[in-house]
Amino acid sequence: MRALLVSYVFPPVGGAGVGRTLKLAKYLPDQGVEPSVMTCANPSVPVFDRSLMRDVDPEMEIVRARTFEPGYALKKATWEQGSGAARRGGARSLIGRAGGLARAALVPDPQILWQPHAQLALARRLAGPRRDDVVFISGPPFSQFLLAPLARARRRTAVVLDYRDEWVTYRNTYEMMGRASAVVGARLERALVRAAHAVTTATDAFRERLLADFPFLDPSRVHAIPNGYDPDDYPPPAELPAPPADRFVLTYAGTLFKLTSPRGLLGALRLLRRDEPELARLLEVRIIGRIVDTEVPLFEGSAELGVVQRGYLEKDEVVRELAGSHMVLCLLDDVPGAERIYPAKIFELMYLRRPCLTLAPAGALADLCRRHQLGAVIAPRDEGAIAAHLAAALRRFRAGDHPAAAEPVDIERYHRRAQAAQFAAVFEQAMRAAGRA
Repeated sequence: MRALLVSYVFPPVGGAGVGRTLKLAKYLPDQGVEPSVMTCANPSVPVFDRSLMRDVDPEMEIVRARTFEPGYALKKATWEQGSGAARRGGARSLIGRAGGLARAALVPDPQILWQPHAQLALARRLAGPRRDDVVFISGPPFSQFLLAPLARARRRTAVVLDYRDEWVTYRNTYEMMGRASAVVGARLERALVRAAHAVTTATDAFRERLLADFPFLDPSRVHAIPNGYDPDDYPPPAELPAPPADRFVLTYAGTLFKLTSPRGLLGALRLLRRDEPELARLLEVRIIGRIVDTEVPLFEGSAELGVVQRGYLEKDEVVRELAGSHMVLCLLDDVPGAERIYPAKIFELMYLRRPCLTLAPAGALADLCRRHQLGAVIAPRDEGAIAAHLAAALRRFRAGDHPAAAEPVDIERYHRRAQAAQFAAVFEQAMRAAGRA
């Protein structure tokens, strides 16, 4: 079986969205599937991580098509000008208006500017001598799903659409989405999902929402396959650093934006510093990753609370920072749609076996953490409960009782190799459906 994996983000691009397609390409050959990848040649993205290239087979075919998007820094500046409410004169006003027009025009997302070259590259491939049995398209960005009708046009080519995130939640929380995306996105999604022979989702809740929104979907063709962990990402335990003895380290790794806002955590740190200042001085909170502009104001004065912002680090460094922590943190704010989500990072945290504090509303992530016994789960805006949990951990630490390794249960199912086997089974089913179509 030959499978073309389409993903706008692929190494050397970094970030959480890369892992699903990258690990699928790595482990599909174990299932008798020959993968190729189609991705963006000049992606307009905030971070790169060249260490991820170690998982890319140098013999694997990679098709890289260019996008018309500007560089990320320019795109971000234009978006910020366009989203400002204040009206300013001169050049700044013109830039702001241009940004607003761009937000309105680029539907369903800014990566629509990749489509001209991506459509051309896919058309050439479909007309070529080497036939792909399956075209697998993983979003976001969901403008990639516009490739599905073209892929479907070649007879007996199976099309699988993959939801790493929910389209409806993505268009309401992503930092660069315009209002038009919310209006047009639902209708566009309905049209494009019809082109799929099979659909995969990252959570059971995503699957249930899709089936509820689109009753025409055959439930037997919609499959929930979660994200996971890859043991190859972790060095032997003996090579990992131990947490420091003179302070208690709590570490978060990942992007902070509306969906993962640290509002409740930072409020809890202020409570802790106010009520138990001596205890609070033992705590160091490390933030690793990008902080989107909407969340930056929350961090004013946070250095006095023991918060250390480390910025974006490559994957190997992140693993070492997490391993050298007494406790790790998973965040999901209480916003619409969050009850159906669990961040991909949670699976890496469960394999690392550090005690995990999860701040999340009732729903998929909270249920996952409790089911596998990963650690405490607290509502993300309950500042008092968060502060009390940290105070209890700090008291034990001060008394010499350092946190022991966590012992999560029943996590083998999340090995990336096992998930590649699930995807291969979906591909086979989609091929059968394409043969009957």
